Amino acid sequence: MICDICGKDSAKIRYATRSYGAQENLLVIENIPVVHCSQCKESYLTAETLYEIERIKLHRQSFAEKRPVPVAAFC
Repeated sequence: MICDICGKDSAKIRYATRSYGAQENLLVIENIPVVHCSQCKESYLTAETLYEIERIKLHRQSFAEKRPVPVAAFC
């Protein structure tokens, strides 16, 4: 895959989990495709991925299932 940042053919898709909001408005989205380039070390989201994240956030009741989430502090 061609990297949009450096133009080299060294980009790959990795999957990440991101959280949005806090407390009762917390939403965790799993398996977000992130483009990562091994040449320039940049990671970015495509426009399509950003659009889908916004769609999921807007319609969270349709997509999300409630799960207890343990939280740990890094000290």
